Amino acid sequence: MKRIISFVVILLLMLTGILFAVLNSQYVQLNYYFGSKDLALSLLLIMTIIFGTLLGILVSAGHLLKARHDISRLKKGIQLAEKEVSNLRTIPIKDTH
Repeated sequence: MKRIISFVVILLLMLTGILFAVLNSQYVQLNYYFGSKDLALSLLLIMTIIFGTLLGILVSAGHLLKARHDISRLKKGIQLAEKEVSNLRTIPIKDTH
C-alpha cells in the first residue's frame, strides 16, 4: 500500500512539474557578469530552486558535522562516567570506626 501511495505522489509531482513547464514556457533574458542568455522561465526557476537547495545542503552540512562531533564527544563522556560508577560500586566499603 505504501508503494502505491508513493507512486501516486511521485506521479502527481511529475505531472505538476510538466504542467508548470508548459504554462511558463515564455523566454526571459538572464543577465550575469559575463554576458546574457535567453532561457525558458520554467527552466530558470527550476535551476534557481536546485541552486538554492544545494546551497542549503552545504550550509546545513557544517551544522550536521558539528552536531555529530558533539554527540560523539558526549557519548565518550557518558561511557567514562558509567565506567567510573561501575568501578565505584565494586569497591568494598571499609568502616574505620
